[in-house]
Amino acid sequence: MDFDWTMALGSFLVAIVVGLTGMGGGALMTPMLVTFFGVSPLAAVSSDLVAAAVMKPVGSAVHYRQGTINMRLVGWLCAGSVPAAFCGVLLARALGHGDGVENLISKAMGVALLIAAGGLVVRGLLARRDGGRPGTGDGEAPEIRIRPLPTVLIGLVGGLVVGITSVGSGSLIIVALLALYPALKANQLVGTDLLQAVPLVFAAALGHLLFGDFQMQVTAALLVGSIPGVYLGSKISSRAPGGLIRRVLALVLVASSLKMFGVGAIPIAWTLVVLAAGTVAFWLAGRRRADRAGNEPAAADAQRQGRTPAAASADEYVS
Repeated sequence: MDFDWTMALGSFLVAIVVGLTGMGGGALMTPMLVTFFGVSPLAAVSSDLVAAAVMKPVGSAVHYRQGTINMRLVGWLCAGSVPAAFCGVLLARALGHGDGVENLISKAMGVALLIAAGGLVVRGLLARRDGGRPGTGDGEAPEIRIRPLPTVLIGLVGGLVVGITSVGSGSLIIVALLALYPALKANQLVGTDLLQAVPLVFAAALGHLLFGDFQMQVTAALLVGSIPGVYLGSKISSRAPGGLIRRVLALVLVASSLKMFGVGAIPIAWTLVVLAAGTVAFWLAGRRRADRAGNEPAAADAQRQGRTPAAASADEYVS
């Protein structure tokens, strides 16, 4: 089998998203292998996890130098995620082989992708509620109180899902962390999640090397594209706004999920059109609410000073 440069290019683009947002590794890489390159679901999961075991340390090293990692959170997450990831591989192995198993893994991936897409939406809503811009931050780690038991449980669930489907090391765990620790900035969530994913993915990759359907040709193509991609994405993650990327990523996750469920191309296209239109309408409505909220103080000040709101806005613009 010759080296597939098209697969390497696809992994490069996916890895940029991983480094930039901390999401989309297994959620995009594995469906890409299954949908566009005809790799079987189990082989795609195995090869993607082995490649991620090399890719994740690159992105986490960049975030470590930038100081955007909470080491205590990493420790508690790994306490649950590392053993659960290996157990997830054993569970997938216990199911056996054949078309029935491949179909079951595809359906499990579809469910995980839908949850990941929903998590992206929740993350965006929480960031808007807190007045923050996703994907930005000054790199200064806020003081938070660690909650060990819920954090370990997040690691357990996330690790189990990763071991079976390769989806979740960024998509699911990072959203759960945001809900549990809303004081963390977006780039600190990304850095913390990337570092905790290193031992998690190593455990899952070891399991798949021993018991999965690892294919060296696929993994080599993924590594050639993903290592420079995740480095580039991580370097710009603390400065680049991630809101638009997350919206596009959510649509891609939905499309990938529907593909895993065997939905045809035309229904998927119409679903994406409806979701995109709804996203634009929601964004416009939010902008109008923000504009009205911003104009209310100027109007109240104008009334107190006996001027028209338009004149007050003009004075504020000039000043």
